[in-house]
Amino acid sequence: MKTVNCPTCQTLVEWTEKNESRPFCSERCRLIDFGEWATEGHRIAGEPDYSDEFDESLR
Repeated sequence: MKTVNCPTCQTLVEWTEKNESRPFCSERCRLIDFGEWATEGHRIAGEPDYSDEFDESLR
């Protein structure tokens, strides 16, 4: 059985289909991580790419 560490609390989690929150250990940890992204606590390094902002074909 493959196991991974929960990204939020580092608890060891089995990677199975019955764990609907994977890679997180629980819905709570999943929501904590989501909140971090929503409040920009987590970020991807680098400058924003706005090159397609004015591309009419994407609308």
